[in-house]
Amino acid sequence: MERDIVRGSLEMTAAMVISGTIGWFVLMSGQPVFSVVFWRCAIGALTLLLICGALGLLRPNVISLKILGLAMIGGVAIVLNWVLLFAAYPRASIAIATTVYNVQPFMLVGLGALMFKEKLTVTKLAWLALAFAGMLLIVQAKPGGIYSGSDYMAGIALALGAAFLYAIAAIVAKRLRGTPPHLIALIQVSVGIVMLAPLADFTTLPQSTGEWASIITIGIVHTGLMYILLYSAIQRLPTHITGSLSFIYPVAAILVDYFAFGHALQASQLLGSAITLIAAAGTSLGWSFRRPVIVNAKI
Repeated sequence: MERDIVRGSLEMTAAMVISGTIGWFVLMSGQPVFSVVFWRCAIGALTLLLICGALGLLRPNVISLKILGLAMIGGVAIVLNWVLLFAAYPRASIAIATTVYNVQPFMLVGLGALMFKEKLTVTKLAWLALAFAGMLLIVQAKPGGIYSGSDYMAGIALALGAAFLYAIAAIVAKRLRGTPPHLIALIQVSVGIVMLAPLADFTTLPQSTGEWASIITIGIVHTGLMYILLYSAIQRLPTHITGSLSFIYPVAAILVDYFAFGHALQASQLLGSAITLIAAAGTSLGWSFRRPVIVNAKI
């Protein structure tokens, strides 16, 4: 058990660090958003096809038509989520877009209340209010350099839209429990190929070795390898450890944005990001504001 936790923690950490670097590769690819996501799906599908074949998941009747349909619906949501998030990077910066994107736990809480009648507690509403305050600090700050004006606000809106679509995909995923996750990922990226083939710009293919390397890395490492690490970690770790380690992702993205592009967050943006991520962690991990009751038992 202890070995599983150690291995799962290492896998989850690696998966989140990989996720935190994807913005750098997206921008370095020099490709339009639809093209980047198309190539991610195409190269990722080839990678996952090989993985699923090696695992014996390509047999007939592995999943039902109902599960296939749900996986495809989730695929539409997750692919559009990638499109919006990647479009947010050049408008609001990798750091801000990723931080705003990590309000997804609140989207899940809201959808759970609407669709599954899950109870909204005072604690959850308090975390939501705190996250909203953090978002205001991020949005109202005057971004420097190229991140300003309506384009910056559009980036914030795109990141929020991506978070909502991720929450939709997560809701669908709840109905896919027991289905091999690598096969779900293969279905999702295959849906992306069909969706984006008419929208990808094949007249402006990557021109340099570096651009092709970025595209290939996104497909193999950020899709194929990341899925393997992520799903393996989820199977090994308790939910609270998975949730806590997931916040390595935005921290890694902020560091990558700073060291790769020199984009330093302003003081109010740093504070807002910290508040938003703490609130998201509190929601994901079920933190409570109440003090535990300590009973002194006399023997």
